[in-house]
Amino acid sequence: MSIQPISDETKALLSRISTATLTSQLMARGLRNTFMQNVYRLTTGGASMVGEAFTLRYIPSREDLDVSAVFEDREHPQRKAVETIPPGHVLVMDCRQDKRAASAGSILITRMMVRGAAGVVTDGGLRDTPTIEQLDFPVYCAGRSAPTNLTRHHAMDINVPIGCGEVPVFPGDMIVGDREGVVVVPRHFAAEVARDGYRQTLFEDFVTERIKGGQSIFGLYPPGPEMQAEFDKWLVKASGSRQ
Repeated sequence: MSIQPISDETKALLSRISTATLTSQLMARGLRNTFMQNVYRLTTGGASMVGEAFTLRYIPSREDLDVSAVFEDREHPQRKAVETIPPGHVLVMDCRQDKRAASAGSILITRMMVRGAAGVVTDGGLRDTPTIEQLDFPVYCAGRSAPTNLTRHHAMDINVPIGCGEVPVFPGDMIVGDREGVVVVPRHFAAEVARDGYRQTLFEDFVTERIKGGQSIFGLYPPGPEMQAEFDKWLVKASGSRQ
C-alpha cells in the first residue's frame, strides 16, 4: 500500500502549533507517550521544526568493529544517512539515551542543513556544539559530548522503527519541535491533529486575551456553552482581520 504524502497545508499548520497543544490533541486520541524526554533544543536560530522522520539506529559499540577506518565506507549507516536523508525530513537518532559520546558533529549536521533536511534530533550527545548552536537550523540533543560516536555507539540501521527519548518513532511519522521540545505525531493522525490543534491554538489565544482582561478561568477554560458561543464570534472576527 502506497503512503499518502503529507500536504503542505498540514505541515504549515503543524508549524504554528506548540508541542504542548499537540500532546493534548494526541492524548485526546489515546496517545500519552509522544513527547521526547531529556531532549532539548541546542540551536538558537531557525524556526520551529516540522518534517517526516528519517531514522538512524545505534547499538552499543564494539572495539573490534568501531574503529576510525569505518568512516571510509560509503555504506556506513551514519554517513549514508547524512547523504540520503530526503529534503524536508528530520533525522531522528536512537542512541539509547546514552549521551556519553556524540552521535554527530558540526560537519555532518551542516551537510544535512545544506542538503535541505528539516532538522536533527538525537537522544544522545552532539560534539562541536559551540559551532552547531550558531546554525540557523533546528537541532535537538540530550547533551554536549566531545568523544566520537565510535566510543559508545555502533551505527546499525537506517529508516527502521526506533525509540528516541523513550518515544517510538516510525519512519514517516511527523516530527515537530519548538523551544519546549520534540513531539512525535503518528503519520495517520497528522492531518486531523493539525486541523484540531490549530483550532485549539486559536481558542487558547482567545482565553489568554480574556484572562489578561481579568476574567476568571471558571466557565472559560474549559468553556461553557456561553463562552463557546463567544469564542465562535471571536473566531469569525479574528478570521476577518487576517484577510
